[in-house]
Amino acid sequence: MIKVAIVGASGYAGGELVRLLSAHQDVCLTHLYVSANSADAGANIADIYGTVRGLCSLCLEPLSLETASGLTSEDCDVIFLATDHKVSHDLAPMLLENGIVVIDLSGAFRITDLDLFAKYYGFEFGKKQRELMAERVYGLVDWVKKEDLQRAMLISMPGCYPTASELALKPLMANGLLDTSMPPVINAVSGVSGAGRKAKLTNSFCEVSLNAYGLFTHRHLIEIEEYVGCKVIFNPHLGDFKRGILATITARLKDDVSDEALAAAYEKAYPQYQSAVNKDKAANGVLPHENLSMVRVRQGTVKLHDVQNLPYCDISYVRDGNYIVISSAIDNLLKGAASQAIEAMNLHFGLPRARSLI
Repeated sequence: MIKVAIVGASGYAGGELVRLLSAHQDVCLTHLYVSANSADAGANIADIYGTVRGLCSLCLEPLSLETASGLTSEDCDVIFLATDHKVSHDLAPMLLENGIVVIDLSGAFRITDLDLFAKYYGFEFGKKQRELMAERVYGLVDWVKKEDLQRAMLISMPGCYPTASELALKPLMANGLLDTSMPPVINAVSGVSGAGRKAKLTNSFCEVSLNAYGLFTHRHLIEIEEYVGCKVIFNPHLGDFKRGILATITARLKDDVSDEALAAAYEKAYPQYQSAVNKDKAANGVLPHENLSMVRVRQGTVKLHDVQNLPYCDISYVRDGNYIVISSAIDNLLKGAASQAIEAMNLHFGLPRARSLI
């Protein structure tokens, strides 16, 4: 059994991690942590999230830097950091030094240009953290080698907007199909859960109206540009719904791109998930569909309803001459956070990638 701890377990992404990992046949949850000054410290996780009642009854333990420095691989094999960026930045080195695999859901270790990181995230990297960047793996699981995930001790998970955007654009960039003289324009709408669980006037449900925010300044802009590999225009929006992201991306194709080349790019990137899978266990106990991509390329128009509370990214596209509009839909708390992090954990430990997720 894989011993797992979660820091930030009372947050929205942390709660989804608890729910999914509590039902994981190869996992034993050992500790759930919150910050030392959290109002949730001492509470039973099932009293905060009724979805885990009967699955997990652990209490939320307050975690200080001193407590974290005392954790070892005897306490947990892997720890998920569903925390603020600065908290993850500070915790990761000591956890790694103690032999614990770290899967970080924050933005602390995503950006390789550390000057650009400081500009967008508001703090400088420490010496130990700079050294870690040489070893960390960016966990966009559909685009990282399984061998790299298996060797990595620090896995930095993509943000929610970047996950939806990068999964849509990378097949085209990887196959040289985009005319990048026109930057792709990403219009993406997120539910209010993307702002986190702590109440603020700006994300109070009664105050939320559909609006754009963070134009040209959102920190996910630099992440998308780094991992797509070209300049983009990123227009994030806040929607008056709880969860999910719909990204609509307008781009220009090169002159000689055929419909067949487009289809082949997506088919190669994302082996198609079969809706009518064989549920019988194979000889090694692995269900046939557990190793398939969690990205579904579809005809027609993707809908948020089709991915909310599910671990998939649904992608569709239409073209008009050299122009293409790609739609990409995810649940921001699952494929954009918790479930993709569990895919990374599964692959790190040599398990089927979709174990516990479908």
